[in-house]
Amino acid sequence: MKSLNMEKRWIFPLVISSFVCFFLVVTSFNMGLITSLHTFNSIFSIFPTHVKINQTNPYFAESKINQAPAPPAAPPVPRFAYLISGSKGDLEKLWRTLQALYHPRNYYVVHLDLESPPQERLELASRVEKDPIFAQVGNVHMIAKANMVTYRGPTMVANTLHACAILLKKYTDWDWFINLSASDYPLVTQDDLIYTFSDLKREFNFIEHTSRLGWKEGQRAMPLIVDPGLYKTTKSDIYWASPKRALPTSFKLFTGSAWMILSRAFVEYCIWGWDNLPRTLLMYYTNFVSSPEGYFQTVVCNAPEFATTVINHDMHYISWDYPPRQHPHTLNINDTAKMIGSDAAFARKFKQDDPVLDKIDKELLHRSNGSFTPGGWCSGKPRCSKVGNLTKLKPGPGAKRLRRLIGKLVLTAKFSQHQCN
Repeated sequence: MKSLNMEKRWIFPLVISSFVCFFLVVTSFNMGLITSLHTFNSIFSIFPTHVKINQTNPYFAESKINQAPAPPAAPPVPRFAYLISGSKGDLEKLWRTLQALYHPRNYYVVHLDLESPPQERLELASRVEKDPIFAQVGNVHMIAKANMVTYRGPTMVANTLHACAILLKKYTDWDWFINLSASDYPLVTQDDLIYTFSDLKREFNFIEHTSRLGWKEGQRAMPLIVDPGLYKTTKSDIYWASPKRALPTSFKLFTGSAWMILSRAFVEYCIWGWDNLPRTLLMYYTNFVSSPEGYFQTVVCNAPEFATTVINHDMHYISWDYPPRQHPHTLNINDTAKMIGSDAAFARKFKQDDPVLDKIDKELLHRSNGSFTPGGWCSGKPRCSKVGNLTKLKPGPGAKRLRRLIGKLVLTAKFSQHQCN
C-alpha cells in the first residue's frame, strides 16, 4: 500500500515535467522554422515573382507608404482618321491612294463629289463593300450622299467638317484627323507614320500658317465672293460681289495650306463649338476666296487653348510657283529626290498612274499596285490578304526621315515661338 502511494506521488511531477519539455521542443522548432523561412524569402526577394507573402496588413498606413508607385502606362499606339476626297474622273486615283494608305487600325472616309458621275460613285461604293478586308474590319466609310465641292469656296470646308462629324460619330478612339485628296500620295508607310506619332503629344496640330497675308490681303481677304456650290447641283466657279470689305478687327486672320493633321480635341472643338468662335469664323469664311486655306488656321490661332498646340507644317511636299497659283505643280519622276529629301509624310499633286507613283510604291512603300502597303498587321498568303496583329509595327527608313522632320518642327515650335505669328 505504501509502495502504491509513493508511485502516485511521482506520477504528477513526471507528467508536469514531460509537458514542459514538450512545450520547449515545439517552441524551438517553430522558431527555427520561422527563421529559415525568413532567410529563404530574403534570398529570393531580389527576383520578380507573381506570388508574394503578405507580411503587412493592407489596412495599415505603413503598408501604403512602403509600396512603390506603379510605373506610368505607355501611351497606346495612335490611330488616324482620314478623309480622302475626289471629283469627276478621280475614282482610280482615289482607290490607289486608299490602298496605299490603308491600315486596319485607322479609319477612312472616302468621298467623290457631286460632279463625279453616278457610275463612278456606285463603283466606289461597290469596291468598298466587296473588299474582304474592308468588310471584315469595317473601318472604311463612303459618303453616299455626295456633296458639291468648289475648291476655292466654303463648300470644301463644309465637306471637311462633314467628314469630321462622321468620324466623331462612328469611331471613338482615333487621335488625329488627316485630310487628303485623290491627287495626294504617301511617302511613308502607315507603320512609319504610326510609329513616329506614338511618342508625340496627342494635342499637336500640324497646320501650316502665317498671319503675314501679303498679296492675299487684297486678293483674298478683302474681296467678297459667293460659292454657287452652296445652292446649286452643278459645279461652277465662284463669283465676285462688291464692294470689298475691310479686314476684321475682332479676330486675327491667318492663312496657309488646305492640307493638315488635326488633333481629335481640336476637331471636337470645331464640330461641337462650345465656344462660338468656330461658328462665327465659318460664317465669315463663307464669302472668303480660298477659305480652305484660312478657316482652320484662323480658328486654331484665335483660340487660346489651341494656339500653343500648332506645329507650322502640313506634312506635305508641294511644289508651288511664287506667288502661288491656284494649283501647285504636278509632280513627276524628276521630283523624286526632292520629295524624299523633304522628309514629309505626303506629297501632291500627281497625275493618275504616273510612273513616279510606281517608283514610290517600289522604293518607299514596298507595295505592288493593286495591293495594300505591307505592314506588321499583314498576314496570310498572298501577303496582307488577312488581318494579323494590329499593334505590331514594322517601321522602315520612312520613320527615320519623318522623325527627323518632326523633331526639328517640335523644337522650333517650343523654343522659337513660331506658333501663330
